[in-house]
Parts: sequence; C-alpha cells; structure tokens
Amino acid sequence: MKEISPLERAIEYIENHLNENIGLSDVSSETGYSYYHMTRLFSSVLGESVGRYINRRRLYNASKKLIHSDQRVIDIAFDCGFESPEAFSRAFKAAFGSSPIDYRRAGLDLIVNAKRELAPEDVGHIANNISRSPEFVMRKETRVAGLRGTTSLSDNRLPGLWAEFTCLHKELFMAAGAGYGICETQQTAYTKDGDVLFAVMVGCPVNDFDSLPQSLSLDKKVLRAGKYAVFSHRGTLANLFKTYQYIFGTWLPAAGMELDDREDFEVYEREVLSFDDPDNEVKIYIPVK
Repeated sequence: MKEISPLERAIEYIENHLNENIGLSDVSSETGYSYYHMTRLFSSVLGESVGRYINRRRLYNASKKLIHSDQRVIDIAFDCGFESPEAFSRAFKAAFGSSPIDYRRAGLDLIVNAKRELAPEDVGHIANNISRSPEFVMRKETRVAGLRGTTSLSDNRLPGLWAEFTCLHKELFMAAGAGYGICETQQTAYTKDGDVLFAVMVGCPVNDFDSLPQSLSLDKKVLRAGKYAVFSHRGTLANLFKTYQYIFGTWLPAAGMELDDREDFEVYEREVLSFDDPDNEVKIYIPVK
C-alpha cells in the first residue's frame, strides 16, 4: 500500500471528521506534525488555513443540501458541523452573498464558490508536478538586521515592506550584498475570518549588531545554524507561491526528509527592481534534520 504524506493524511482526516468539532490541533495531532509545520504545509500548498478549508468544505456540503434536499435549514446547519444556525447563516452569507433561506428560495447553485473535496492525489497536481532537487548546505549562525511586518494569505504585504526597507537602508543592503526575507511562522496568528497572519522580517546579514549605527532603527534576528535544503526560484515573485507549493507539496513528501524546528527564509542576492521582473532570483532555505 502506498504511504501517504502528512498533508494527504490531514485532508483524509478532515474529510472523515468534517462534521465534528475539529481544528488545527486535531489535524496536527493526527498527522504527527507540529502546529507550526502543519500551518506551513497547509497554507503553502492549499493557499488557506486549516480552519478556512474546513469551513469552506462544510459550506460546500450545506449549499448542496439546500438545493438538493428538503432538510430544514437548522438541521443542515448542525449536520454540517456549525455550532448554531446563526453562525451558519453568517458564514454562508459571507461565502455566497445571500442567506441560506434566500439561496434556497432562489434556487441558486453557487457551490463553485465553495471548496470541493480534495482527494489525496490532488495534492501533487496543486503543486504543479515540478521536478527539481535542492542543494543541501550547512549554515553557520547568521545575524540579520531589518524591518518587521506582517503579511497574510489573502493580502501579500511583502513588496511594500521590501520597498520601505530598500528606501530607508539601501546602503546597508548594497554593503551586505544580499537581502533576507524571514517567515517567522512560530508567531502565526489566525484572524476572525479564518485567514493566516504571518510575522515576517526583511533585512540584510550583518557581522554583529553592536557595530550598527545607533541612528538606524532596525529590528534584529539571529538565524540558527544547521542543515538546509536550498531551492532556487527564478522569475516573477508572483509565482513564488508555486515554488513553495512544490517544496512542501511534492518534494518534501517524496524526499522523506524531516523538517527541523527552525524558520525557513529567502535570500535575494541582488536588489529586486520589480516584483514581476523575469530575472528575479531567490534562494529558499528550508531547515531539515
């Protein structure tokens, strides 16, 4: 029997317990991956949080029942895992633009706006079936000075943060010869609408923090030493997400590597002149044991 990946196990577990009161901690426990790593896996491959995926799957099932059954709305709400009819109605209206009652009355069938079930074999397809092997390196501890901010799955704020950093500290960037983008996923927060809010930092490597001019208002970060799998991304940064899809959705399950509890980061060896520049090149460092 083919061994399935942690992400495939997560999807399978969710589908088998969709109408129960489950969340990220349950999914993480079932797969054996930490809260941190399951967040990274799920958001990188599927583009949304575990909570939002579960909610959208429940709404998908509910929308079908509203159109294709004569069940009462209150019964559909409970059958689909919602804690109350009110919570179901709010979530449904946010997804479909109408209340469950109005949706049924109008005979609308907008389930295309929901989230269909994902079969385990879909994961490889989502990752675009990219075939590329990483370089493995041992890195020493690295000190990074820069700016912190936040970004989310639905609102990528990294271009703005990079623009602010290069505007204020271009000389530091030029002297260092490289820029670092660090996803501080250990500080992940979940918004009320189910989005994932990541803490991020952009900056440059420095020899030591004490030598930095006092006039520079910079955040500081130490990247721990260890082994990394290094991938290269070339072209528009709009497609960077697809590279992460490949790394976490295709390469990691196939390679049988175990992630280490350090943060992944990106290295830009030249200034990004344009977000859509086809000549952009980014090296992505994934911590492994």
